[in-house]
Amino acid sequence: MTDAATSDARHMAAALLLARRGLGRTWPNPAVGCVVTDAAGRVAGRGWTQPSGRPHAETEALKQAGLRAKGGTAYVTLEPCAHHGRTPPCADALIDAGVARVVAAIADPDPRTSGEGFGRLSAAGIAVTTGVRSAEATEVTAGFLSRILKGRPLFTLKTAMTLDGRIASHSGASRWITGEAARACGHLLRAQNDAVLAGIGTAIADDPLLDVRLPGLEDRRPVRIVADARLRLPLTSRLARTARTQPLWLLVRPDADRGRAAAFRDLGAEIVAVPVTATGELDLAHAAAALGERGLTRVLVEGGGRIAGALVRAGLIDRIAAFRSGLVMGGDGLASIAAMGVDGPETAPRFDLARVERVGEDVLETWAAHA
Repeated sequence: MTDAATSDARHMAAALLLARRGLGRTWPNPAVGCVVTDAAGRVAGRGWTQPSGRPHAETEALKQAGLRAKGGTAYVTLEPCAHHGRTPPCADALIDAGVARVVAAIADPDPRTSGEGFGRLSAAGIAVTTGVRSAEATEVTAGFLSRILKGRPLFTLKTAMTLDGRIASHSGASRWITGEAARACGHLLRAQNDAVLAGIGTAIADDPLLDVRLPGLEDRRPVRIVADARLRLPLTSRLARTARTQPLWLLVRPDADRGRAAAFRDLGAEIVAVPVTATGELDLAHAAAALGERGLTRVLVEGGGRIAGALVRAGLIDRIAAFRSGLVMGGDGLASIAAMGVDGPETAPRFDLARVERVGEDVLETWAAHA
């Protein structure tokens, strides 16, 4: 690797770390990071996409760099935007700042930008280099890419289970299967996602808040989503009572009780009507599309086993974050993924192991849907 390539890789690594700061906070926009160096190659500005998606990373980095950006290089994790929104295009901002070169990790597939950002920069005489740390950038931007390319957010199934794959004992007891470090890591996952999804069974049985309880991250408020076809969630639940301070969306049948729907709206919840299948269940593909239309890019699925099984069966789970402890509960325990009616290995959904790491006394396995 040449000195220039090494420098590009180093600065892009820094930009990717900056991009990660925005995960879970920038939807419907992508979480982007940017590093601007001056003409001598010294870092002059850093930025990342701010909460709610504005200002963009490039704007933040250029503001910090000031006049030092002229003749320098901008390292950005995603192709600079080329369309007018609430702010001018970032491609134009880079041109106006007088940068000599732009290094981008990946192209933006959004039709409003796709190739146009690079085209504007090149037309202005700015050298454009692409593909630096592209695999890492694709990972960081996966939620946004899913919404643009698939019309739905990226779904990550998070499970906390025993060595033999149980999320509760035969009596329903589940506190605590994993240790404190794993539970803290689970809260970090919540903070890095736009929304947290649970089935109505879990919402009734556990009465969860689905919030983020980590020091320094208490301001993170992912949307809480409950798949509640018949609006069975109690109006007195903690989710309902906190709907004005942290968003609550309820996925319901089109014919759900109007009176209860109105009561939930009065509490601050949003009702999202979803078509049903021939068996009367929520059509999860339509539900996923509805979440994408509302701008969500990353959804963390926290259970229980029934909603997990339904999403896996529908081919909607993109990743699995499986926290596994050393406990064994046996076959009468509650399975992490409910029955799916799989006939054999050849028809079973397949996931590829991405990484394994120790988290306190437990293990976190990360799996990706088989391509």
